[in-house]
Amino acid sequence: MKIAYQGIEGSYSESCAQEMHPECETIACKTFGDVFNKANEDAEVRAIIPESNKTTGNIGVEYLIFKYRLNIYQEKFYPIHHHLLGLPGTKIEDVKNVFSHAQGLSQCSNFIKKNNFIENVRADTAGSAKYVSESKNKNEAAIASKQSAKIYNLDILASNIEDEKENVTRFLLMGKPVMQPELKKDKYITSFLFKLKSKPAALYSALAGFAIQGVNLTKLQSYPEKNSFTSYFFLCDLDGHIEDPKVQKSLEELGLHCEDFHVLGVFNSDKFREK
Repeated sequence: MKIAYQGIEGSYSESCAQEMHPECETIACKTFGDVFNKANEDAEVRAIIPESNKTTGNIGVEYLIFKYRLNIYQEKFYPIHHHLLGLPGTKIEDVKNVFSHAQGLSQCSNFIKKNNFIENVRADTAGSAKYVSESKNKNEAAIASKQSAKIYNLDILASNIEDEKENVTRFLLMGKPVMQPELKKDKYITSFLFKLKSKPAALYSALAGFAIQGVNLTKLQSYPEKNSFTSYFFLCDLDGHIEDPKVQKSLEELGLHCEDFHVLGVFNSDKFREK
């Protein structure tokens, strides 16, 4: 299996992909858009995308999910442990500037403030580690993974510096072919997007079917369409399989109130949800 990810070798996305599918071949991409495009153009390539984080919320890939509408095959709630990485021999007192992805900086904000570091946003965590390894400047450090420290020959100056010790990111494995598991006794998530018709109480009416059928919505988020502040689409997850009669009836009712509706995938629920 080929899995495309955003970043370079040592990124959390790559590590998550390798944990999910140890036999996979990973493909580094510069941007999230490149990841989606790679999977969209090649049916044999899967995309792994960080969708949301327990501490900081949404990662910001919703518009790409809406644009490409790749099928979701799997979710993974992956623990994220950040470390401060510096050149060999560097001490924390030497560091003035810290580099990382915006999410990494945000998830370690308490540590950064405590040490009066100057934040520098870069495209990804592993890329920040590579930059520090090449800068040869002991005043600079990166917030990244242990794997990045090994790859780029950096010292770990401080471990597990994230604000929340149960810092978890939800990753989605996506691709072009439409596939879904058979309905069995397992726990499933059905993911979909929709855009409502413009009429009063449209959302209230659209969601009524889920209440009537007793179907639990685990996620409901609205986002403006690109270049618009008046047109919104919704991303939604529910507990259950699309072949379950109650889920089918709920989605049929929803469809009556939509001008756009698309099922993104049906997949096994990660056991993390049971905690």
